[in-house]
Amino acid sequence: MTRTIMCRKYKEELPALERAPFPGAKGQDIFDHVSAKAWADWQKHQTLLINEKRLNMMNAEDRKYLQGEMDKFFSGEVYDQAEGYVPPAE
Repeated sequence: MTRTIMCRKYKEELPALERAPFPGAKGQDIFDHVSAKAWADWQKHQTLLINEKRLNMMNAEDRKYLQGEMDKFFSGEVYDQAEGYVPPAE
């Protein structure tokens, strides 16, 4: 049976992640309060930010920025978008 949680982002009961996305308290918090759907949506948005803003994951400041955006994304706050990004036509 799939574990469900009350998703912090979508404010509804949704299937949970199978395991914490990374170690430590932050990973456990995400595991306990963020749905698999919200995590997948964040990964897409994170990739967009990394690519469009040319973030370097070896740079501590870029990682800190992305961590802050992730917190905003899951808590329902206004989070950064990639300026000028136009999704491909379907």
